[in-house]
Amino acid sequence: MRMVVEHDLKIPVRDGCLLSADLYRPETAEAVPVLIRRTPYGKSGSPGGASVDGLRLVRSGYALLVQDVRGRFASGGAFEPYWNEAADGADTVAWAVAQPWCDGSAGLFGRSYEAMAALLAAAERPPGLAAVAPHVACSGFDEGWTRQGGAFQLGFVLYWVLYDLLLSGAGLAGPELAEVAGAVDRIDDLYRNPDAAADLLDRLAPYYRQWREHPGGDPYWRRAAPRESYPAINVPALNLTGWYDIFLAGALENYRGIREQGVETTLVVGPWSHCVTGGIFPQRRYGLAADEDHLDVTGLHLDHFDRHVRRRGSGAAPDPVRLFLTGADEWRTFPDWPVPGTEEYVLHLDGRGLTHGPAPAASDSDRIRHHPADPVPTTGGATALPGQFTGGDCGPLDQREVERRADVLCFTGAPLTAPLTIVGDTALTVFITPDAAGADVTGKLVDVYPDGRAELLCDGIVRLESAAAAAAAAAAAAAAAVGAVGRRGDPGSGAAPAPGEPVEVTVRLGAIGHVFRAGHRIRLEIAASNAPRFDVHPPVVAHHTVHHGGDHPSRLLLPRLVGG
Repeated sequence: MRMVVEHDLKIPVRDGCLLSADLYRPETAEAVPVLIRRTPYGKSGSPGGASVDGLRLVRSGYALLVQDVRGRFASGGAFEPYWNEAADGADTVAWAVAQPWCDGSAGLFGRSYEAMAALLAAAERPPGLAAVAPHVACSGFDEGWTRQGGAFQLGFVLYWVLYDLLLSGAGLAGPELAEVAGAVDRIDDLYRNPDAAADLLDRLAPYYRQWREHPGGDPYWRRAAPRESYPAINVPALNLTGWYDIFLAGALENYRGIREQGVETTLVVGPWSHCVTGGIFPQRRYGLAADEDHLDVTGLHLDHFDRHVRRRGSGAAPDPVRLFLTGADEWRTFPDWPVPGTEEYVLHLDGRGLTHGPAPAASDSDRIRHHPADPVPTTGGATALPGQFTGGDCGPLDQREVERRADVLCFTGAPLTAPLTIVGDTALTVFITPDAAGADVTGKLVDVYPDGRAELLCDGIVRLESAAAAAAAAAAAAAAAVGAVGRRGDPGSGAAPAPGEPVEVTVRLGAIGHVFRAGHRIRLEIAASNAPRFDVHPPVVAHHTVHHGGDHPSRLLLPRLVGG
């Protein structure tokens, strides 16, 4: 097939700004549907982005429009992340479906920020839009993107702004560009002392300070949050994400939120991180079936768009949920998410063990010392740090080295006598007496192999502010609009207790689809930091007490698949 390629088309949006796009379309006299990808990372790269073969879309009979978002690369206007993507995306769809080469129908797709832009535009209900395929999207730019459990996602956000947003596409040159390049090169130093980048960021990326100053749930974030717009999204959505993706929770929320509106929605979750999509991590190989290419992600997009944009295909839709179950290392399909047929499987903290059954009657406690100059180092998990391109710092890394630290508490169950399948959201409910200066409570769920390997499955965090800070925040929240937290609710649970008193905290550890094999053991880690993934809190030496047993039944809650 021959195709026509047109570069630097200027597309006007409602305020008169001109956005630049490249168009790839089949050389045919017939009008065809158009698929649109809007990116802040430069339209001149691979037309389909990191996971989709864009030219295959064109060979399959679609036009492909790839656009630089406002203020990036060849597009006009000023770039301010998030706020313009809904209107600009909707105007771009309306322009595209009105062109003589288009048959009046369109789809939106993309990864990460591009996926968020697609969802925000879909909520505007532009004419002709028939389907959307958000890949590794989040549900909002506050909780799950900028923050998690109230903690700032320093590792991802700082590097994303410096490397992805400022180093290219921002129009910087000369000393400013060199300054940004120098900051990227010393990113590890900046993680230890983020204030050292404050002047640079205030001058070149003032939005970064705004993100720091507005907590999760603040009305500031509601201007651009898919979770606020689910009732307005009326086109079928294909959601793709990974168990170790930094935005996994948001993608699962998007699936549920759109599906609850009665809109056909599908979900695919693989053993991937944000940038590792081959199913191969330095310490873990999930097999050929785990590779995005082997799964044929481009084919999934084509199936989705053929069904809903071209209206091809008939009969009942397949099961909407496809999950790669780690441990078993195989794909399974399910009728929904949360997966039906699960029951709560509770493991209580018992001494340094985990026991299934009644809570232990005897009270016990452990003390953690937090030192801001020596925080617990990030070791795998759902990270998007500088090593993301090789996968060296993300995913199912062995935790044994970090578990040797005195400031990491480990609670380990007995060897399993039969396989245990866990599918769904996991959580830790723990009673803790935090230092008066505040505390971060982190938890990790770990699969311990018979040879001792401690493979990380998922982790989470909840931030407890000092009593004074919590009181100030409560007063501010009371003065703000009711319901500012939004549909997702509290990202964890916990409150500033009276001095010296324990508080019950729920830490969302994350979602998994995992089979613990016979002979393996379940382990829970509890600590007070995970840096540089999250900023360090509090900035002073602190001591926290973890209570379990007796009147403080701290426990791990897992969704066990019955008969799985």
